[in-house]
Amino acid sequence: MPMYCFECSKCLTLFDVQATFKEKEAGLEPECPNCHSQEARQLIPGGMIIRKEEGVNFSGPACNPKDGPGCCG
Repeated sequence: MPMYCFECSKCLTLFDVQATFKEKEAGLEPECPNCHSQEARQLIPGGMIIRKEEGVNFSGPACNPKDGPGCCG
């Protein structure tokens, strides 16, 4: 189920709403978990963010699906 990110227009709290595509098409009216306002705007993601975690090497070659599980370390 997709997750949608919203920002409250009153207190600027960022929060996520999980909803089906059908619920999204019908119109979401999320409530801010901080101030309970229903004045929120949906934030559109600008791209994918990749965080480097300890022990993961992003500088090497990409895994080949034929290499099997655990090929990247």
